Amino acid sequence: MPVQLDDLDRKIIVELQRDGRASHAQMARELEVSEGTIRRRLGRLLQEEIIRVVAVAEPTKLGYHTSALVGLQVDPSQVEAAAGQLAQLAEAEYVAITTGSYDLFIWVHVASAAELAVLLHTKVGVIPGVRHTETFVNLETRKRVAGPLLAPP
Repeated sequence: MPVQLDDLDRKIIVELQRDGRASHAQMARELEVSEGTIRRRLGRLLQEEIIRVVAVAEPTKLGYHTSALVGLQVDPSQVEAAAGQLAQLAEAEYVAITTGSYDLFIWVHVASAAELAVLLHTKVGVIPGVRHTETFVNLETRKRVAGPLLAPP
């Protein structure tokens, strides 16, 4: 069952997505409520695991100059296990079980195209049940956020 968020909860989440280091005082001024209200609401959002606070690193600044989306076709009986193994890869930012032509998608970041080839051949392609992969190399990133942006209902 989806959680019920009111307009203020959504605005707090949007503010944190814009600036994860925003102080309670700064958000209170921006949203025209008290700091105590922000503190209580934010505490509830965190406690109920509606949000979590994380650092979003910029891959290219860390030396990861090749990013790719990899679609995998996997034997049906192996999808869950394969997803679990892919989720353990340090290079994987995103792992999803999907419908359609591919059973799984992973988003990976590596230093170079050569390193991508090694990853695909020695870590991804050897996972039991993987039948086929198709790799889409990222040429340029125009938008990158941590989670969906919320707009008031």
